[in-house]
Amino acid sequence: MPPPSPPHTPPRPPVPPAPTTGPRLRTAPQGEDRERLVCPDCNYIAYENPKIVVGAVVTDATGRFLLCRRAIEPRRGFWTLPAGYMELGETTEQGAAREAWEEATARIAIDALLAVYNIPRISQVQMIYRASLSDPAIAPGTESLEVGMFAWGDIPWDELAFPSVSWALHEWRDRAGLTGFAPGTNPPPPVEGL
Repeated sequence: MPPPSPPHTPPRPPVPPAPTTGPRLRTAPQGEDRERLVCPDCNYIAYENPKIVVGAVVTDATGRFLLCRRAIEPRRGFWTLPAGYMELGETTEQGAAREAWEEATARIAIDALLAVYNIPRISQVQMIYRASLSDPAIAPGTESLEVGMFAWGDIPWDELAFPSVSWALHEWRDRAGLTGFAPGTNPPPPVEGL
């Protein structure tokens, strides 16, 4: 009796070939202290740098805060400030205004740089501005399930998408009415035992 046939398994997709040109070798270039992708033919170095996130704490004439419920991962369904990755060819202020438009169809007037947060575990630098609505009309953009204006006491604190959203809202409250202030930074890490 012949042995039983092995179960049918679909063929694996082919493994793409390794690049044969350009930066393809991970090594520490001469004079540098960390590995980078380098082209062994011409020594071009492909630097991998942190991403810059730009956004704003936006308020209306009554002091309510603009929040957007995320329609995308990560943290789909949670509330956030209008913010996202900066695009090539724009200033940080232009990027923050663009993100407010894309996520909440909000037209904003930027007042000041409110905070700069360093998030090294995900290689981000976040630049958050203080802004006000130039026009009260808002509506969800393609990356938002819904948008809303919230009084301080009505902010859904337990449903905020990221710690930096809470940090920025508190920075806004701490600097309300002030001008000429230094931007806030990451809060200090918690002290163990307190």
